[in-house]
Amino acid sequence: MSSETGADGREREPEPEHARDEEAVSRFVERFAAEMTEAGMQRMASRVFAALLADDDGSMTSAELSEQLRISPAAVSGAINYLTQVSMVGRERDPGSRRDRYRLHNEIWYATFAGRDRVLTRWEHTLKEGAQTLGPDTPAGTRLAETAEFFEFLQSELVGMMDRWRDYRKKYDLPGGKN
Repeated sequence: MSSETGADGREREPEPEHARDEEAVSRFVERFAAEMTEAGMQRMASRVFAALLADDDGSMTSAELSEQLRISPAAVSGAINYLTQVSMVGRERDPGSRRDRYRLHNEIWYATFAGRDRVLTRWEHTLKEGAQTLGPDTPAGTRLAETAEFFEFLQSELVGMMDRWRDYRKKYDLPGGKN
């Protein structure tokens, strides 16, 4: 690789073609985090998740997240606790270190939506029980029964949609699509 002359007349190595505009990355992280927060995710968890999503290897330490997002280690810890609880992020040890590294799970969106299936099943069962408790012919019982049916429908559609996603990934040779 040849060197270039900078504005100050000094020779310097050219920036690689894939060099990041850190300010633009930061704007993306904050914008996507705001979208996720508006959809109901905790604000700090949204910011940490978006930062991990924008990282090339999808993994950062607490110190790296703290520095990039300009937040306290306690804020990172709280966000990571939430993200691990909802299975969006995993925790691993840096080799030869005592520091934890936080990593996005492979197929994050697939896993997240597949995990929602369990939640929908629990809600569906609870709603059906509630409809029986309130009486299936009462307005509240009817409302709960209809909501349970909606979740049952959503689950059946979700299973088919996830199957179609796997086929789509294979067809277009997307990362992870060869499984």
